[in-house]
Amino acid sequence: MEFTKMHGLGNDFVIVHGEQELPANVSELAVAVCNRHFGIGADGLVYILPSESADVRMRIINSDGSEAEQCGNAIRCVSTYVVEHGYVKRDELTIETQAGVQHVQIIREDGCVHAVRVDMGEPVLEGLQVPTVFDKPAVIDQPIEAGGHAFTFTAVSMGNPHCVIYVDDAATFDIHGWGPLLESHSYFPRNINVEFVSIHTRDHVTMRVWERGAGATLACGTGACATLVSSVLNGLTDRAATVSLAGGDLFIEWNVADNHVYMTGPATFVFDGVWE
Repeated sequence: MEFTKMHGLGNDFVIVHGEQELPANVSELAVAVCNRHFGIGADGLVYILPSESADVRMRIINSDGSEAEQCGNAIRCVSTYVVEHGYVKRDELTIETQAGVQHVQIIREDGCVHAVRVDMGEPVLEGLQVPTVFDKPAVIDQPIEAGGHAFTFTAVSMGNPHCVIYVDDAATFDIHGWGPLLESHSYFPRNINVEFVSIHTRDHVTMRVWERGAGATLACGTGACATLVSSVLNGLTDRAATVSLAGGDLFIEWNVADNHVYMTGPATFVFDGVWE
């Protein structure tokens, strides 16, 4: 199996191109490949597949073998891969995901791919659709208890579910302790990604993430989008802000005109290899 290792702000992926569909043992393969001691090491195994509705189709298998509907950092990596390898010969392209078709714009500097801007679509706020157990038009500042501690969260789906919690200092918060408890909380029927966020200014926040199926990662693109939407709903930021993650910064915009969220950030090649 030939692969390319790439990352988006440290959120890293093993990318496989040329297959027509996922192999039957893809869950076991993802666990083995993503193992950082006995495998290649990654947060997910990503397949670039043919699509009938977009330039290419993307499937993401988490490091625990489960499948993610969407991944903002992976879509930037996939977009960069297909453009730089010449499979798509335009700087505007479409990527089909399990959450729908996303529109992508390649941003160049001196002829090279500098960043990728992705239309992440409209945020889903209805409680049952995120999904949560709450039948509300939006789940904002909702109390939740885990491990004997009380938090409040705002729920947002960006094609995958997110629970945004505000803390004093996200950079030092114990995400390894609280993340697993909240990910599998009974309020979330399909488990959830958990973002811990601290606000600096109206256009700058810090976020740390515990990802459903992958654990603590250095970045999460959909999580950064959910963080901005949540922060606007809670009156904490403007509709465009820089989200600082452990692996670097993403610029997120929630457009008033079309209600879509746009994410801009880099994608980086690491190496090519062959999995025996």
